[in-house]
Amino acid sequence: MLLEKFFKLKKNNTDVKTEVLAGIATFVSMVYIISLNPNILSAFEINTPLWNGIFLATCISAFLGTMLVGLLANKPLAMAPGMGSNSYFAIVTASTAAMLGISYTEAYQAGLVIILLEGILFVILTIIRVREKIIDAIPECIRISIAPAIGIFLMFIALKYNVTIFSDSGGPFYMGDDFFGAINTVAAREKLGSAFPEMYLSVITMLAGFFTIAVLAYRRIPGCIPLGILAASIIYWSGAYLCGRDPFASLQNASWLPPFNDFFSTTFFRFDFDCFMKIGLDTALLLIVTFCVVDLFDTVGTLIGTSSKTNLLNEKRQMKKALLADAVATVVGGTLGTSTVTTFAESNAGIAAGGRTGLTSAVIAILFLFCMFLAPAVALIPAPATSAALLYVGILMFRDIKRINFDDLTEFAPAMIMIVLMPASHSIGHAIGLGLISYAVIKLFCGKSREVSLLTYTVSILFLIKFFLLF
Repeated sequence: MLLEKFFKLKKNNTDVKTEVLAGIATFVSMVYIISLNPNILSAFEINTPLWNGIFLATCISAFLGTMLVGLLANKPLAMAPGMGSNSYFAIVTASTAAMLGISYTEAYQAGLVIILLEGILFVILTIIRVREKIIDAIPECIRISIAPAIGIFLMFIALKYNVTIFSDSGGPFYMGDDFFGAINTVAAREKLGSAFPEMYLSVITMLAGFFTIAVLAYRRIPGCIPLGILAASIIYWSGAYLCGRDPFASLQNASWLPPFNDFFSTTFFRFDFDCFMKIGLDTALLLIVTFCVVDLFDTVGTLIGTSSKTNLLNEKRQMKKALLADAVATVVGGTLGTSTVTTFAESNAGIAAGGRTGLTSAVIAILFLFCMFLAPAVALIPAPATSAALLYVGILMFRDIKRINFDDLTEFAPAMIMIVLMPASHSIGHAIGLGLISYAVIKLFCGKSREVSLLTYTVSILFLIKFFLLF
């Protein structure tokens, strides 16, 4: 009776059993984030204090964010640290560490200030309804192309940086450059030296996982991503045994208790304002704006994508609550020690399974909370297996590219510039900046200046100053 009264199950043509099964469907579709997020954010330094802290922050932020959106908006949505944003945050962290000559952990704690400020800004913008106005002002071709641009960026990371191998011949060696980029396997073996068996196994693992995910997804089998990661992991573990290594050696002295000590010492409320101020005001502002733009369109795109079944677009009050939950979740995520928390497109898995209310979200949230006790098992997942998930997620983000008007050069040229620049520059923000500049300039000199909003011109000018005048 309490569940019926709070979540209005009958009004939404659902029941407790359907909502629970829908929650499980969404959870198994996105549970990969609990290993992939700490891998990316810690620069793949697995089983380190920072990795443990981020792991716990990921689980707790997914629990709190998902529970919040379920209770506030009563919609079957799931939240967790977003893919794409975490990759960009890791790159910003590495760049900050190199620029200031500090450790990666110190740079990470400085970067958390950006997430905190972004979240606070999001809360303010949501309350005064500016986020809706920003959505209307940004060119549609740029909005559409952000997702595929991040997608190709993720695929680039999967093939180049996710699996890093060293050997007696040196390194680092990458799958994209040193295996697929080699003339033949003989040349690759000579270059890699003793690392060739590991590289060979990594490539097979990644491809097997990717093919498994793709086939399961085509057949509409729930949980295709975690099942693909599991299949790839089994292949990797078997190969490691054949190579004379024990892939489970780390379990011998492992603790199954949540790594709270590492969590409190590395991520929880670990804002390094001193290092943050050394980044520079212009760079800090640009980073905050960049994270805002990316999360803005990521969230809105997901909410729009789920609205056909949840009627969210027609319920303005519920939409505002969902946006507010997203903003608050980002503040909470930064406080816990992870990158931007956002609404996941995998929410559609639960919606497809019949989920219609926040009860689905509550089930997902509880399952994420249980994941806190699985850190040693999660650490066993090999990087090539997560590369398979990155490839698949990256491909999914290309779905809306068909909405770009390829018959209008002033529309598709800026979009393609942004898509190509993102992996080339390793920067989501810079790619968006050049995309906006291209859009404004091309429209201006093609006699279509009135199609460009004042906000787009303003942001383009700011990016021009950043690129050419701030040395």
